Amino acid sequence: MNKKDCIYRLYDIRQAYGGRDVLDIPEICIEKGKSIGLSGPNGSGKSTMLRIMAFLETPLSGEVYFNEKKVNGDEPALRNQVTLLLQEPFLLKRTVFDNVAYGLKIRGISENLKDRVNHALRSVGLYPEEFAHRRWYELSGGEAQRVCLASRLVLRPKVLMLDEPTASVDRRSAVMMKEAIASIRQSYETTLFIASHDLIWLNQVTDIVFRMYEGRIVGSGTENVISGPWHPDKDGLWARELGDGQKIIVTQPEKDTSVAILDPTSIIISLEKPAEISAQNILQGKILQMNMSSDPEKVELHIQVARFSFTCIITRFAAEELNALPGLDIWVIFKATSVSWQ
Repeated sequence: MNKKDCIYRLYDIRQAYGGRDVLDIPEICIEKGKSIGLSGPNGSGKSTMLRIMAFLETPLSGEVYFNEKKVNGDEPALRNQVTLLLQEPFLLKRTVFDNVAYGLKIRGISENLKDRVNHALRSVGLYPEEFAHRRWYELSGGEAQRVCLASRLVLRPKVLMLDEPTASVDRRSAVMMKEAIASIRQSYETTLFIASHDLIWLNQVTDIVFRMYEGRIVGSGTENVISGPWHPDKDGLWARELGDGQKIIVTQPEKDTSVAILDPTSIIISLEKPAEISAQNILQGKILQMNMSSDPEKVELHIQVARFSFTCIITRFAAEELNALPGLDIWVIFKATSVSWQ
């Protein structure tokens, strides 16, 4: 990718709180107009990465470039081009209209203000005739979050960042937010960054999902991230206990706390335990959830094995042959050599 196509370039970004490393990004380039998802457990660095890219936080070390310009500390002018919606909705103690209009007013934008505010409200499914006059305390949680989103959309930012936008909203609000995000991206070529635990929703609104773990990007959103501790097993292999008598068998890690990455397409599933097979991992689990993959011919399965959840991608034909449904008992099969190490 040509550097001129990147809206962000990050080099050797490191952040730490109280002496504890929370972010370590060697290099990443984000293309203009793309929709990027961030997934991973709590504490994996998603929110920290968003704050740094929103110019609300300065990294301990490293370089951030925005539109080919190196960012040096606090630059308010850049923050006018980037906006971040936090997980918990925060509204000013005033009407819905005034909340959405606030960002325009402090930027000195008065032209077509009413039309822009009303359009932003409609884009999130809140009709101005019904909601514009309402006070902040007259809204449900989902409505409040949609007002907060409208207050960002009305600015028509170059970059829109959302931190767990669907964490506390109802299904209808989640759908309306998805449609609003798609609309602003199409209308203004806005680049999107969305951190979320809701992988189904996230896969629907993004081009690619980066999986984060302990401050690092460790792969795509569907890859299985398996942390230690690892201990020596037989035949020179290593194992991680799952707590129910089962264990994951892998090749030797660099250290006992290394992180293993398992591609979801490397997993075979079976209704019966295979009698003769060379794979070292034959684990019993249950299908928790089924999603459509980004490839319409593939299905994404989430399978619970003891305390660990595996993501597996199979063809639609294979899913139909297995009659795969949530609740189905299943065997998860993969080779020890299928993992790579971070």
